[in-house]
Amino acid sequence: MQPLKYLVGYPPHLQAQVQELIAQGRLGKRLAERYPEPHDVRNDRQLYDYVQALKDRHLRKAVPLGKVVYDSKLQVMKHALGTHTTISRVQGAKLKSSRELRIATVFRDAPAEFLKMIVVHELAHLKEAEHDKAFYQLCTHMAPDYHQLEFDLRLWLTHLELEDAEARALRQDAHRENEA
Repeated sequence: MQPLKYLVGYPPHLQAQVQELIAQGRLGKRLAERYPEPHDVRNDRQLYDYVQALKDRHLRKAVPLGKVVYDSKLQVMKHALGTHTTISRVQGAKLKSSRELRIATVFRDAPAEFLKMIVVHELAHLKEAEHDKAFYQLCTHMAPDYHQLEFDLRLWLTHLELEDAEARALRQDAHRENEA
């Protein structure tokens, strides 16, 4: 059995259940049944509007957002699904700061619930810097099923990685056949 890098912190019995779904070829189907709805947030402007609406609903008093974009440089393999940064600039005698959220482009094609989960996660960082109890309480305030969504997102990332590895193997096999 291959290690499940996105599920490392989860109990062995859960990992075993996931391994069983993978072995039976049912992981992707199970996720597609559970999360059939895609989203319509295709470009950076739509993403900004989507994030701003969630922020206005749950974090009205948080600092304003200067920029929200899909970022193709964020790599899922390095566990960067989204980032939050503060950019400070001097304007005259004042120091102005702007907050930016960057969401990995893999979420363009993710189910709607997974986009919401990553946006909620990054928005929570506007108020809570650390991944502590207060942070996760804020996440569950914005998305009551946050913890289930996070787990299922990890399953989805595992599924994507397995699909990618399978596609690479098929390409390599085809290449070897062409050379022979």
